[in-house]
Amino acid sequence: MNAGIDSFMEGLRARTPGEAEFHQAVLEVVESVWDVYDTNPRYKQAKILERMVEPERTIMFRVPWSNDIGEVEINRGYRIEFNSALGPYKGGLRFHKSVTLSILKFLGFEQTFKNSLTTLPMGGGKGGSDFSAKGRSDNEIMRFCQSFMTELFRHIGPNTDVPAGDIGVGGREIGFLFGQYKRIRNEFTGVLTGKGLGWGGSLVRPEATGYGAVYFVQHMLNEIGKTIEGKTFAVSGFGNVAWGAISKINELGGKVVTISGPDGFIYDPDGISGRKVEYLLELRESNNDVVAPYAEEFGVHFFPDAKPWQVKVDIAMPCATQNELNEDDARMLNSNGCFLFAEVSNMGCTSDAVNYFVNNKLTFAPGKAVNAGGVAVSGLEMSQNSMRYNWTSEEVDKRLHLIMQDIHDTCTKHGKADGYINYVKGANVGGFVKVAEAMLAQGLV
Repeated sequence: MNAGIDSFMEGLRARTPGEAEFHQAVLEVVESVWDVYDTNPRYKQAKILERMVEPERTIMFRVPWSNDIGEVEINRGYRIEFNSALGPYKGGLRFHKSVTLSILKFLGFEQTFKNSLTTLPMGGGKGGSDFSAKGRSDNEIMRFCQSFMTELFRHIGPNTDVPAGDIGVGGREIGFLFGQYKRIRNEFTGVLTGKGLGWGGSLVRPEATGYGAVYFVQHMLNEIGKTIEGKTFAVSGFGNVAWGAISKINELGGKVVTISGPDGFIYDPDGISGRKVEYLLELRESNNDVVAPYAEEFGVHFFPDAKPWQVKVDIAMPCATQNELNEDDARMLNSNGCFLFAEVSNMGCTSDAVNYFVNNKLTFAPGKAVNAGGVAVSGLEMSQNSMRYNWTSEEVDKRLHLIMQDIHDTCTKHGKADGYINYVKGANVGGFVKVAEAMLAQGLV
């Protein structure tokens, strides 16, 4: 490792002990942008990188609520307001038992660069709680959401911080959170995105992350002279992101043969299409996070406690959670003929897997570029809320297309050399430079 990078990371680890996910996210960015940073005296004098890795504000709070039998339960809530150089903090809320400060800091840090790539005026933030909706009634989820918002409301607003959904936070949770915010503040504003269509939401938002990821893959394929038609895909997860990706892949002539959950994965050689795609949403909406019922419903093989990367496919799209694809998985996919890897989940691949892809000049793109369609349409929802107006699905989809094209162009501009596009470097440098210039312009804040 470069001595300067090594010293920088040692200092960060000393200040933030035990935050492995955050350190991983920072290291990936720092390795990509170090040459740009180290050779720019303006950046170094203003200590832009040192400031970027420190959140502008870290909010932690307790969330007390009562379950259906009257017992008091307590969870921990967070909001990490990471960087507002480009606009209001923007990023999702994650409700899952795995949520920690480290995970939300990594997500908020990534969000800063992702939002920069979209070209929309949004800063980076993230939040959530270690609450899990699994096994909870709608009334319990409502009471938790109301308690969570009773603290969070004082820190957010349409021109300050605009949360959205993430893992464990879908339309139901956004509704409960928005209702409580409106009740406390006595105002109807675009303070949350992912809202219902009848009360401020945007068309295409539920599908946006998956759709945008597939549009990005289209551009990656164009660069190597291929198309989606006729290609087979391995997809992990089975929530909104996977559902959106699968729907668009089917529309464009590809075939998805896997989905996965914490219990394992299913292999459906006939392809996940038609009624099967809608079943994924029904499964998720039932508060179920396992995929074995899909195998029973459609008579396909289920592989317990396994990941979908052992199946022979053309394209792999991890859509579930961080670090779900490691170097062994990457090697297996490559040896089985997989030629394109698009990280849809945030930091879905381990550092070793990313290094394997890049060092072997394989076609790989990171989540901050591939999955930016979700936050892009959230930004478009903010615009529509400000105008008190709704665009048609065709208008939103057209804007999403253009944004994903812009992101791909940015990656190519900053990452292409000697005929190979290093999408990791391209995305990180492209996102970094825009934020850095804004921070310089705004002074020491």
